[in-house]
Amino acid sequence: MNKRIKLRTLFIGGCITLFFAVLITKVFWLQVVQSGDWTDKAIKQWTANSNISAKRGTITDRNGNDLAMDAPAYNVALNPRVIDKYGIKGDVVSQLHAILGTDETEIEKQATSVLTSGDEIGQLRTWRELNSGGRLIDQEKADQINAFVKQLKEKTGQKWDVGVYLSADSKRYYPKNELAAHVIGYTNKDGNAVAGIEAYYDEKLKGTDGHIQYLRDKQGDKLPDSKDVYTPAKNGDNLTLTIDETIQYYIEQAMKDAYEQLKPESITVIAADPNTMEILGMANMPTFNPNKFNEVTDPKDFRNLAVKAIYEPGSTFKIVTLSGAVQENLFNPNATYQSGSIQVGRTTLHDLNHSGWGTISYLEGLKRSSNVAFVNLGYKMLGAERLRKYIDAFGFGEQTGIETPGEAKGAINFHPNIPTEVATAAYGHGLVQVTPIQQLAAISAVANGGKLLTPHLVKSITDPNTGVTENTQTKVVRQVIDSATSEKVRGYLEQVVSDQDIGTGRHAYIDGYRVAGKTGTAVKVINGKYDYTKQVVSFVGFAPANDPKIAMIVVIDQPSDSKLGGGTAAAPVFKKIVSQVLPYMGISKVFDDGETKPKAEVASKKLMASYTAPTLTGKMLTDAKKKLLADGISYTTVGSGTKVVKQYPASGVAMTGGQTIYLMTEDPTKMSIPDLKGESLRDALQILSLMKVEVTATGEGYVSEQVEASSGGRRSVTLTLKSARATVTGVDDTEEDPATSEEATAPKDGETDGKTTSEGSSTDKETSTDPKATESKDPTTSDTQTDSSTTEGKTGSSTSESSANQNPASSLEIPEPTGAPTN
Repeated sequence: MNKRIKLRTLFIGGCITLFFAVLITKVFWLQVVQSGDWTDKAIKQWTANSNISAKRGTITDRNGNDLAMDAPAYNVALNPRVIDKYGIKGDVVSQLHAILGTDETEIEKQATSVLTSGDEIGQLRTWRELNSGGRLIDQEKADQINAFVKQLKEKTGQKWDVGVYLSADSKRYYPKNELAAHVIGYTNKDGNAVAGIEAYYDEKLKGTDGHIQYLRDKQGDKLPDSKDVYTPAKNGDNLTLTIDETIQYYIEQAMKDAYEQLKPESITVIAADPNTMEILGMANMPTFNPNKFNEVTDPKDFRNLAVKAIYEPGSTFKIVTLSGAVQENLFNPNATYQSGSIQVGRTTLHDLNHSGWGTISYLEGLKRSSNVAFVNLGYKMLGAERLRKYIDAFGFGEQTGIETPGEAKGAINFHPNIPTEVATAAYGHGLVQVTPIQQLAAISAVANGGKLLTPHLVKSITDPNTGVTENTQTKVVRQVIDSATSEKVRGYLEQVVSDQDIGTGRHAYIDGYRVAGKTGTAVKVINGKYDYTKQVVSFVGFAPANDPKIAMIVVIDQPSDSKLGGGTAAAPVFKKIVSQVLPYMGISKVFDDGETKPKAEVASKKLMASYTAPTLTGKMLTDAKKKLLADGISYTTVGSGTKVVKQYPASGVAMTGGQTIYLMTEDPTKMSIPDLKGESLRDALQILSLMKVEVTATGEGYVSEQVEASSGGRRSVTLTLKSARATVTGVDDTEEDPATSEEATAPKDGETDGKTTSEGSSTDKETSTDPKATESKDPTTSDTQTDSSTTEGKTGSSTSESSANQNPASSLEIPEPTGAPTN
């Protein structure tokens, strides 16, 4: 008995001892061996981490106008359980559909969503985000939803929760909508950059998120003695573009008019300062609204054709051959040749006019855009090796280096030992493929003294965290031609525009400004063959020709009327834009007597003192007024706001005595049009362009009358201009001005009625009537008579006088395809 008790005692004692041994071993294992792991887990439980989102950098134009920015946004969420409890599902579905445009079926699905796992499976959810149409909504829709929630609270008698919520967020916002869309690009709903500057500079723009780490108790409240670990967010860099919002607006308005009239596949326009290759404007049609990128149905609308389109340039490429020939002292403008056709190997190449214009000078051949002239210059005189040297030197066949993703290289593939390939390349056909930005860089080199520059879109980058700004420097790639050659070529190209009888670029002529340029019309290759009903027409040029301030290319792909060439389709677009831009840039017209006019305006301005416009944007209106009154500067307030949101002239711009500063206190696009009487055309155009108002003007000088109109949501105003004297006295110039007498207005010796004849030009107009001009075959094929530029110079106009004298602000006019060719 005692033995059994002892054994039982020993067994129980052994079990207890073993239990404590295991317990001690476990405690030792947890507290000593695994102490580090458990400490880490404990720290994670009482440590909270919170991310601090970095703000994406803003993108502005060269004058500080916002083009891309972060803006407040809101996300919509629903509580199906609360919605069901109060029986308001029908109201929620119908009202959110009306506000957001989301399909009612989708809203109802989210409003009745149930749990699919866990202990409460099958029960209504307590939170459901309405991602379809309810994500990142703007302030306007958020205000409508808040008003709806208020109605639900009144209906249900609830003070707090009715099952519809808004959570604050932010989204990328593009305040100018379509303006410069292809340049800027956009970010998608997840905040990822997709195209344009947004994508190219994504790393700089998005910045780096920060975070804060602190200790908390069981309820999640921060402990008093918490030692915080704080890493601040690094906000993204701010980019200032070289784009000028006003110039961009002029470009896009002219493109819209051309797109409506010509109905082409696409239009591309790029403008730059040829001396720095800062891009002042870049646009394509069709385009898109980056705020509504998800509504675009054709992916091709996102494509930036300015840097991605590859096309056969046609006669605009002749600037390369001309420059090379002048540089090598091979171009004699007075030397003659037989126009019409030329034999290259076993292939005959033609001018547009197959019978030619007889024996003409090379200068006339340039004006008429004669292919034969350039076969002689490029193939016979320069030769394959030197021609290719200049093509490469001008940057064709390689990327320009502009800061935008997906830039194409183009292709120069002609073989130096195949005569027809060399000959056709000399006038921009055959195995020559270029991009619009390459063409603009090349013409800019001609304009700026012979330097090929790298085009750029970003003027400066500012780090908002440090305030340090990095400016983009002008980058010279190489000297292509010398300055003397540049000056000569500028003069020759000016005559292509100024000769109103035979110059193919005559429809780019702007009265009072010296314009130089070259037209081009290239037949498109469809299924390996030239289709003479489809063509790419273009114009590339610069102004003023003697001191270039702007260079521009206009490319129109396949206008609906195949009879239109580069001179009749693209040159008028160039003219409309440049005739607005030059006054905006402060470049005065110069006429034959070397003086700007009207003379009364010039005389009055000479008596006025000049000063610099002060910085007023961002100031309170009362402070701005006090400063202007103290400085003795006249001003006009536009809008009913209390803060200056925009000013004209901009800060730092030179002003003349008596000039008015306009203080805009509201969004300029939504304000009423101010009284502009007495303002110069330049000032009126600037103010109205800021307000996105279309302008038509007649006369010259100062605004004497204005008539406003509105159609289809687009505002317009017609301005009547008169000289300074007429504006002040109210007496028309024609009533007393002796300069308008019959004697004064009669044509002088050597002048035609309103037209200019350049040296070496012919006064005879030629019209191509050869039906074979549209029946040529591939220019690279042997044993055939070929004209690979048959649409070059197809069209002209007998209305050159009225076209030349159009007011800069008048609507786009495409001349009829008659008269001398304007290829």
